[in-house]
Amino acid sequence: MSPIATLFRSSIGRKFLMALSGIVLVGFAIGHLVGNLQIFSHPDHLNGYAEFLHNTGPMLWVVRAVMLLSLGVHVWAATVLTLENKRARGGQAYAAGKNWLRAPFASRYIRLTGYVVLAFVLYHLAHFTLGVTNPADFKGAHAYVMQGDYAVAGLPVVAAGTQVDNVYLMVYRGFESVPVSLFYIVAVGLLSLHLLHGIDSLFQTLGLRSQTWAGALRKIVALVCLLYFIGNVAIPGAILTGALAPHPAAEVYSVSATATAASAQN
Repeated sequence: MSPIATLFRSSIGRKFLMALSGIVLVGFAIGHLVGNLQIFSHPDHLNGYAEFLHNTGPMLWVVRAVMLLSLGVHVWAATVLTLENKRARGGQAYAAGKNWLRAPFASRYIRLTGYVVLAFVLYHLAHFTLGVTNPADFKGAHAYVMQGDYAVAGLPVVAAGTQVDNVYLMVYRGFESVPVSLFYIVAVGLLSLHLLHGIDSLFQTLGLRSQTWAGALRKIVALVCLLYFIGNVAIPGAILTGALAPHPAAEVYSVSATATAASAQN
């Protein structure tokens, strides 16, 4: 049996695949958050960032393919390992139940939170990547002209005066919806809980966690997950509460203001 076949056919191999795909997904999640936090800056930042990614062309699709492959492998390995564990327990359900009660909260619901997060990811793609859920506010339906250069590592990558998609408007209007924002906040909370156990577990699977620093590792992971949750919640929270007013340059109007203007015209 080849080494690659062993990864897919053995329990240890599947755990290793879960750890590797988990590293890719965690890296994407953190990078995605850093990019989205630019909504607290001038619209040039978020819109320029999105245009820069779009201009990478085939490279962007390679990254998307790797992400989708990692997600597929992660979900597949988790499902197969869950079924294997159930078959291995057999008639020892009572003992397994006692172990489940002793386990940390995050580890008890690691698989359940994983499937809920998967549903959230699919909705998130439909909303912000494909524009299926709210096409009227999709980024391609509104143009934005860059007022300044957007630079990466000090190098201008999107020039002032360039017409780009108005991602700022799409994100802002998307989170003006209370149901969408609440769903996003709950889903991000579950994702953070998933990461709390998942990141700790991948260190163990890869043999990088020892008794010497296991306690410190858990605290570091908990801090990272807390900051990740706060960072994600800050976006819809600031928009819903009005703490983040729409920047005039993006020509974003609140739903209530738009409705008022439309009724006044009628």
